[in-house]
Amino acid sequence: MIELWKEGRTRFTNQLSKIKPEDLTKKLGDSPNSAGFLIRHIAEVELLFAKNVFGNMDVKVDAQTLKAGKDTGEWTDLESLKALVQEAGMQLEKAINSQKDWEAVIETKEFGKKTKAEAFGRITTHTAYHAGQLAIILKYGL
Repeated sequence: MIELWKEGRTRFTNQLSKIKPEDLTKKLGDSPNSAGFLIRHIAEVELLFAKNVFGNMDVKVDAQTLKAGKDTGEWTDLESLKALVQEAGMQLEKAINSQKDWEAVIETKEFGKKTKAEAFGRITTHTAYHAGQLAIILKYGL
């Protein structure tokens, strides 16, 4: 499972080495989310899954993008965003590695009852989905 997650996450992490600070404010047309917002959002949701879905209680997460509910334009510090992404990756990997029963059912207000395996599919596709948006913004956004 960990290798599947790591490989899928490269769709996101491989983009980070090419991003410049001026890219963080880019948006695509009338899209509400900037590149910086998406990077922050991906990391926050990974941290939330590590803690609330997979039980890694060492995680500290302040889900600013979820609290704001929209892009407020404040996510423009590239180094802090990269650090958060790195922390999210480490904490989610730790959480995934600690799982013993992938068929155990968990319940969240966001998506109801799911097995841990289904939740795993949800976080991997969440990251990939937004990584695709990020790639398009970086290529075509202003």
